[in-house]
Amino acid sequence: MRNILVFIRRYIVFLLFIALQAISLWFLFTYNRSHRAKGLGVANQVTGWFNTRYNTVEDFFRMKEENKRLHRINDSLRNLQDYNFTKVDSTVGYFRDSIPFDSTGSKRLFKWTPAQVVYNTVNAEKNYLQINKGSAHGIKDDMGVFSSNGGLVGKVVNVGTNFSQVMSLLHVQNNVNVLLKKTGNAGRLSWEAQQPGLLTLQGISKSDSVLIGDTIITGRFSKSYPAGMLVGRVASIVKDPSTNFLVLNVKPIANFATLQQVSVVENVQYEEMQKLDQETQRKINDIKKTTTNR
Repeated sequence: MRNILVFIRRYIVFLLFIALQAISLWFLFTYNRSHRAKGLGVANQVTGWFNTRYNTVEDFFRMKEENKRLHRINDSLRNLQDYNFTKVDSTVGYFRDSIPFDSTGSKRLFKWTPAQVVYNTVNAEKNYLQINKGSAHGIKDDMGVFSSNGGLVGKVVNVGTNFSQVMSLLHVQNNVNVLLKKTGNAGRLSWEAQQPGLLTLQGISKSDSVLIGDTIITGRFSKSYPAGMLVGRVASIVKDPSTNFLVLNVKPIANFATLQQVSVVENVQYEEMQKLDQETQRKINDIKKTTTNR
């Protein structure tokens, strides 16, 4: 208390000057219309500047939750896309099982689940990412994973209770069937462990009309995700003189260096399709054995 009194006594003249100046300005802006208008304009500019900076800081801290909210909305919209459903033949009797149907009688083929990336690697030959969803959330092996901007990221290869491991497109053993969207011609997309930002597409004929910027989409032969989903765009074209095919460098849609939010897509008929493939292969092997024994 004594220090406060000493401070006031030492600076009494200056404090009195500030007080009188404030009173005079109050009278000036209160009873003078022109000065009041200018003062309000300056005050609005100052408060507007501070409010803008405050909102910028506030938006920064809200960005994470906002991204999650938008991601949930995107997945809800994805679940309503036509490629997730197939029309049921009404002339044939069927049993309504656990697979959900929409109001038009369409049978669901794919279901999307949002997830967050826990960690991700891009500099190894065999890159993986881990997401915070596992078997407790319905995640299974071979499910496709897409980034928040719709680009293919990879495929689930190992599932825990609450977390899952995803083989990235940036993995030397990951080969993906893709299509050149403009022509519909198919090729194999792989990574040669050279640049994280470039994948290699082979199998496109030199006679094909490929241009830089052409879109690459998922092919028709995967049970892990729908056909026609975005994969990347052609960044450069190399003509291999030893073959009749082009080598295309493809820039992926997904930015692997900044992955945060992803979506896991489930083919709800995957087990039935996989079982049919296995039974077919077993029958073929049995036929071969029978033929050999004869």
